Amino acid sequence: MTARSFPFSDLIRKQTSVFPALDDADVILERRDAENLVLSRSERFEAKEAATRLLARTLAIIARSNRSLAEEVFAEELPWLKWLPETGRTEAVSELLDQLIAGADTGLFIPFARDLAAWRSTAEIYAQPELARRLTGPFDPADFTEVTRPGTAE
Repeated sequence: MTARSFPFSDLIRKQTSVFPALDDADVILERRDAENLVLSRSERFEAKEAATRLLARTLAIIARSNRSLAEEVFAEELPWLKWLPETGRTEAVSELLDQLIAGADTGLFIPFARDLAAWRSTAEIYAQPELARRLTGPFDPADFTEVTRPGTAE
């Protein structure tokens, strides 16, 4: 099932085009100046929520009894991890696994999702050696300027 997108204004002006779309898919309401919203039928939302928590708890149980197996699964499911240096890869897998376990225990998966995005971005930087070199230094002091807060004496 794929989600269907509509401008947020359609929810206000053309409800008859938005709500029927919920029969077959979730609806993404695209907003210009804020984060997009998702509409879903409660049965579909509850099914996804239950499945996500069950899968996360299952992985948490596996991780508690066989951490190396859980780390192998992460490494296989997140192929971009190979772009990280070995120490970064180990750190990423461990941190992501810990975040997922915490999410399974609390039902809060946003920290996991944020860490996942951050580690993926870091891996993508390492996948581009020139970009990685520029971001890790050495840095030329001439490239920097001193920043002062307004109202402070220089």
